[in-house]
Formats: sequence, C-alpha cells, structure tokens
Amino acid sequence: MALGLGDATAALERTPDGRRLVVRRETAAAAAAVWDVLTDTHCWPAWGPSVSAVDCSDRYVERGTTGRVRVVGTVWLPFEVTACRDYRWTWDVARLPATGHFVEERDEGAVVGFEIPPLASAYAPVCARACRRIETIADGRE
Repeated sequence: MALGLGDATAALERTPDGRRLVVRRETAAAAAAVWDVLTDTHCWPAWGPSVSAVDCSDRYVERGTTGRVRVVGTVWLPFEVTACRDYRWTWDVARLPATGHFVEERDEGAVVGFEIPPLASAYAPVCARACRRIETIADGRE
C-alpha cells in the first residue's frame, strides 16, 4: 500500500538493507544532477529539513566518509557513510543505521528517494519535503 505525501509517495518495500518505508518523488531534473545534490555535503542543510549544519572533510560522500551533522539546531551527531554506489548511499548516524538515499534514472528526469527504517516512519513527511528541495537545487545545477 502506497501513502500519498503531496507530490511524493511512501510504501513499505524490500531494499538492500531489509524492509524500509521508501519515500520517492519523480523529478524533471537529470539523475546525475540529483545525485550530485544528494552526495554534496555542502547542500545537505539546504535540502535536509532536519540538518542545520555539516562538519565533514569530504565535500562529496563516498563509502567510509565520516563527519558530523547538526540536527534540531543544536545537537551534533557523528555519521559514517556505510555504502555509496550505483546512485545509492546509506549511513549510520550516532552509530545507528539511518536513512538510505537513492536516485533512479528515467527517460525524462529521475526519481529521488529515501529509505527509512520502519521504526522511524514518522520521518516520511520530512523526507518528502527533502525530495522537493533536492529537485529545486538540482534544477539550478543543470
């Protein structure tokens, strides 16, 4: 069963990391531009409603990238990117598995999405808002 989140959808799906609530949104932006925004740590505060700052020595994440993110305006949490390939990256935040991030190529545009652990399903509206912001930023990069 898919849930509507405005212009995004959410459904429980099997992912490489097990069952997750997957939030996705079709975009007019090219997959490469969307991926660039998703992996650029300088952009995270612009598209991530829960991230207000990032401290990371890598501008673009790859497997093994570490740093910290400031959430809720004041709390700094450490992160490590656990996988990054084929237009998909995952991370642990405060040593706990967190959201997966992905891009799917389409003939025209792309799909951007997040894989949310089921216990964090209340985070789905935040991810839907992030999808819209990612598209806006990616459109500006094309």
